[in-house]
Amino acid sequence: MKYIIIGLGNYGHVLAEELSALGHEVIGADISAGRVDSLKDKVATAFVIDATDGQALSVLPLNSVDVVIVAIGENFGASIRVVALLKQKKVKRIYARAIDGVHRSVLEAFGLDRILTPEEDAARGLVHLLEFGADIETFRVDSNYYVVNFTVPEKFIGYNVNELKLDSEFGLKLLALKRAETLKNCLGISFTEHDVVNELPDDDRIQAGDRLVCYGRYRDFQKFWKAL
Repeated sequence: MKYIIIGLGNYGHVLAEELSALGHEVIGADISAGRVDSLKDKVATAFVIDATDGQALSVLPLNSVDVVIVAIGENFGASIRVVALLKQKKVKRIYARAIDGVHRSVLEAFGLDRILTPEEDAARGLVHLLEFGADIETFRVDSNYYVVNFTVPEKFIGYNVNELKLDSEFGLKLLALKRAETLKNCLGISFTEHDVVNELPDDDRIQAGDRLVCYGRYRDFQKFWKAL
């Protein structure tokens, strides 16, 4: 896929670098020559432009990429103006970063495809780590419902998945089981990879390193975790 990322601060820089490393074509843009210079060898191309200037913004191939991401966060006014210009230029898919509730509310008025809240997401991730003390990833569906991906506690090992009674006792729907497999790279260094187990035999037992992916209310997951 092709992306344009406007704003190459810490967040935009990492986003551009990671997308490029995954094989996507990334075009970066920032008003700072230093930021552009630090990234130019890691992406397809990068421009030093003031994206709040409509004419300067036209240098970018806005309508020939899959997504334009406005990663500007700190400069509220610049972020809003760039989004407004992109909408004016009829860019089809726009993602934009919001740094607080007010910023998010203004961006919502533009009807964007996605509003990114990396600071909020990082804070929630830390809360989950502090609360559960375990390797847990969450995807918030709404204020009550989450998809939760977690490494099974030692207590689960040896149990059949059905014996956990996730649905009947806790109201959690099991979406997937990801099985850990130890592999070696070309240098002979071991690493762990998780693959989804699509079909579980009735007598299959949970193994060390397995991950479960569940869907349900956050409070039910809390109840389930406390019952371990």
